[in-house]
Order: sequence, then structure tokens, then C-alpha cells
Amino acid sequence: MTVVETDVPARLDRLPWARFHWLVLIGLGVAWILDGLEVTLVGSLSGAIAQSPVLHMSASRVGDSASAYLAGAVIGALGFGWLADRLGRKRLFGVTVLIYLSATLATGFAWSFASFVVFRALTGAGIGGEYTAVNAAIQEMIPARQRGFADLVVNGSFWIGAAIGAGGSLIALDPHMIPPGLGWRIAFGLGGILGLGVLLLRRWIPESPRWLMTHGEPELAEQVVRQIETSVEVQKGLLPPVPPERLRLRTDVKSWFGAGMVALATRYRQRTMLGLVLMASQAFCYNAVFFTYALILTRFYGVRAGAVGLFILPFAVGNFLGPLLLGKLFDVLGRRVMIAGTYAASGVLMAVSGWLFARRELSAIGQTETWTAIFFVASAAASSAYLTVGESFPLEIRAVAIALFYAFGTLIGGVGGPALFGALIQGGSRTALMWGYELGALLMLAAAGMAWALGIAAERRSLEAVAPPLAATPD
Repeated sequence: MTVVETDVPARLDRLPWARFHWLVLIGLGVAWILDGLEVTLVGSLSGAIAQSPVLHMSASRVGDSASAYLAGAVIGALGFGWLADRLGRKRLFGVTVLIYLSATLATGFAWSFASFVVFRALTGAGIGGEYTAVNAAIQEMIPARQRGFADLVVNGSFWIGAAIGAGGSLIALDPHMIPPGLGWRIAFGLGGILGLGVLLLRRWIPESPRWLMTHGEPELAEQVVRQIETSVEVQKGLLPPVPPERLRLRTDVKSWFGAGMVALATRYRQRTMLGLVLMASQAFCYNAVFFTYALILTRFYGVRAGAVGLFILPFAVGNFLGPLLLGKLFDVLGRRVMIAGTYAASGVLMAVSGWLFARRELSAIGQTETWTAIFFVASAAASSAYLTVGESFPLEIRAVAIALFYAFGTLIGGVGGPALFGALIQGGSRTALMWGYELGALLMLAAAGMAWALGIAAERRSLEAVAPPLAATPD
């Protein structure tokens, strides 16, 4: 057995915040912006897409296309998550972005409902792959004392993409600017343009030193850390001294997948249960509401398809402000208190919202205000689910663990949600829809209880202290 000692984690965690960390957040976190753009484009454009004489999409089919996107994301997350742990984070970045931008551009040329669904699934596969490698890399390169806030803001940046998508839809659906029937096709080009920019930006982001140190490349990990330290020192001056903590790691094992899966089911069984519940509950609530948002506005409130973006813009802003304003509390008050609190508050507010909707107490503006308030809190809750599954498991299986939880959570709560709500909207019953919202509220409250019972204190602790690497050996 070959063993090396490394202080890579301690050196990364003691660094002051610098331009390098902004590069990581922006260059990698843009994956969520792309996802928000995609989801919002289809949500905002669903009324116009449904009226397309080429696609022939009913409300139920709009829900089905949303489920296809999520199903593709599940498959992409699983496949690319496994590869990210085997081949490294950086190698996957270019591939996943290329798949995304090619598929989203192809969506604009869809000639039938079947082709539209296929291209949406491929777009989802690219985004799903982004989630796994990117989430893992961000957590591995951000200092421990700021990891919670950074992770929540990055995941919350989904709503920057949502705002871009909502604003873009206003232009795309304006018949005075773009001919009807062509606007929704042009709108999908937005994602392709952003994707090209991402490819260029990521050239400057290194491989995760933590991944290198646990995959038999300690010398390369040392080299990358020195480059990061040099760039930070140029900006910030003399760096803090390196803490004495060192890790002893085996370097003779190339794949920890089998041992990692066993660890998820045994040593980390409670964390596994918590991750599944958190991911599934937030996925159901978010995807059920957001993928069918435009249909609710057009069918029940008579909002024009071209004006839907005006209602989604404030909703998107509120969703981004939630993680931005509440994120620091996850590092100060702690994970357990904040995760349980945000999930519980979201569930209660969702239940009240469903009741008001069924009683016709809300106008289109009132419905938007209510959902904006709910998801200000729920956005922080949903982002904390990704934070939890990312920092709760060993480095060697971090990406595949994120992929598994994202996949199972999305399959349980996400793929079925849009299809269910699409069918309920098609039926036209406010009471039936209310019970759908109450189901979402119940799931969020159950997740809050689970977070309170099983949550772990990961705030301001190194990833290796929260979950020791599988390769770690005793002194």
C-alpha cells in the first residue's frame, strides 16, 4: 500500500477570498444560469409553443416536454457524475456545455412534438452533467468558512437565468418585433450564445486539487495549489500560515466507486436518507409550480402568452434574493437550523397559497406576489439541498453522490410533478390543483422534520472533517 501525506485541504481553506474564487463561482456557477434560462424559456413560451401549428402541444404535452427535460437531466447527471469522479472535474466541463448548447440550438429548429421532446431531453442531459461536476468542483475549491454562502448563491443563480429567459421571452413574443411562430425558436438561441461564452471562460479554471490528491496525483495537486496561492498572494499580499493538519492518503486505488456505494448504504445511511428527502421534496415543489407557471396564468387568469414574462421576472428576482440574503445564515446559525427552518416555512406558505387559489382569493398579480414570497424562502431551501448532498460524502464519490441524489430526487419529485400538474391544469379544476399544492407542502414539511432530526453541523468545517476521504489512512 502506497501512502502520501498532503496539506492541500488546509492550504485551500485558509486562503482569503480573491479573484480566483470569483472566477470559480462565475465560470462554473453559470451552469445554473443556463438551467434557469432553459426552464424559464419553456415556461414563459409554453403558451406560444402550445399554439404552434407545427408542434400541436396541449397543456398536458407541455408538462410532458418538461418531464422529458428533467428525465434527460437525470440520465446526464448519472453518466457524467460517474465520469467526473473517474476522469476529473475539468475534463467534463467542455463536453457537457457542448451537449447543452448544441441541443438547445437544435430545439429552435424542432419540426414536430417528437423532435422537440428529444432535443429537450438532450439539453437536460447536458445540464444534468453540469450539476454534478460543477457542484463538486465549487465546494472543493471554496474556503470552508464561506462554502455555505457561496454554494447557496451559486445554486440560486438559476434565477438570474430565469430573469434573462423571462425578459427574452417578452421580446421573442412581441409580434411587432418578431413574427409570431418564429419568436420562440429564436429565443432558444440565447442559451447557445451563452454556452459559447462559458467554454471560453472555463479554460482558466484548474482541475480540483482535492480530486487530484485522492486520485493518485499528489504532485499535480501540489502544483495546482501553488499556482492558486501565487495568484491570491499577488492580489491579497502575504497569506495566512498553513495550519498543521495533514492527510495520509492511499494512492494505489484508482476507483472507489464500489466502496463508495457501500459507504452510502452503511456508514452514511442517515445522510443518504436525508439527501433523498431534501432533493425529492424541493424538486416536486419547484418543478410542479415553475414548469406550469405560464399555463396557470393563461388558463386561470387570462394572461396573454406574450405577457407571461412580466409575471415571471419578479418571481425570479425574489428567488435569487432568497439565497443571497439568507445564505450567510447557513454559515453563522448553522446548517441544521436553517435547512429545517426554510423547508418548514416553505411548506406552510405553500399550503396557504393552495387554499387561497382554490377560493379564488388571488388575482394574477396576487398569485405572483404570493409565489414570490413563498419561493424567496423555498429557493434557499432548495439550494441547501444541493449543499447538503455535496458536502456530506467523501471526496472520491462526491460527483456521483450528487448525481445519484439529483437523479433520484428528480425522478421521485421532479419528473412526475410537471406531468401531474399539467394533467390537473388540463382538467381545469381549481380544487384538484389545490390538492396538488397541498401535497407539495406536505413533502416540504416532512423534509423539514427530517433535516431537524438528521442534519449535520458542516458549517465552517473542512470537507475532510465532515466526511473523511475513503483513501484516508490512520497516522
